[in-house]
Amino acid sequence: MQMAFNSTVLTVLKTIVWLSLMSNFLIVLSDGIKTEGGDIYCLKSIKDSLEDPYNYLGSSWNFRNSSEVYICDFTGISCWNDNENRAISIQLRDRGLQGQFPRGISNCTSLQTIDLSGNKLVGTIPYDIWRFLPYVVSLDLSANSFSGEIPPSIASLRYLNILILDDNRLTGQIPHELGLLLRIKSFSVANNLLSGPGPVPGPVPDFGSTSVTAESYANNKGLRGGPLKRCKAPDAYDHAFYLNGFAVGCSVSSVIVFV
Repeated sequence: MQMAFNSTVLTVLKTIVWLSLMSNFLIVLSDGIKTEGGDIYCLKSIKDSLEDPYNYLGSSWNFRNSSEVYICDFTGISCWNDNENRAISIQLRDRGLQGQFPRGISNCTSLQTIDLSGNKLVGTIPYDIWRFLPYVVSLDLSANSFSGEIPPSIASLRYLNILILDDNRLTGQIPHELGLLLRIKSFSVANNLLSGPGPVPGPVPDFGSTSVTAESYANNKGLRGGPLKRCKAPDAYDHAFYLNGFAVGCSVSSVIVFV
């Protein structure tokens, strides 16, 4: 009786240990699959979320056999090296792509360069863009139709060197937080609809860089500060000149009337 009980207990213990080992194995396996397929899933979700009328992605981004997909051969994709199936750069400039900003890009966790310029993307720039692009160095969304305000959270992209947002339909103020991007070398928000609060011109961020010039803010109605020319307020000399001119004008008019 005792021996049968001990045998049953031993069997139960073996089962528990086996289940525990299998559970850990499945977790590790699951994590490995997720890690290996992360960038594949990332690019697949980008492709699925965008309209591709000229079939630039359809002819190159092939996901038929996920176990043999090598994304480094995809159009516009650069990888860390030939031995890693991990994207470091997505450059899809002037591809005629349509839709909104592809949030699936968050699954490419090693991206440093993103260029989606010259397409037909609409909607707003994601307010939480800083969450899924922690290592981005260059972000170019120019020449699209993005609208709404520039997300202040872009200031949390601490490695950002290049931020190009020109030729869109962005409105509102330029977030002063962008001045915290101390690595900025190239910046442009030209040809948008940016302004200040109400009728008051809005200030531009101070990057402390000579590479950010007045052209970076061109064709936005209500901006001031930084490299932009300031509106000259009338000083005492201007006021006196105006009064003198008015007095001379009155004198001449009186002589003419008298004659």
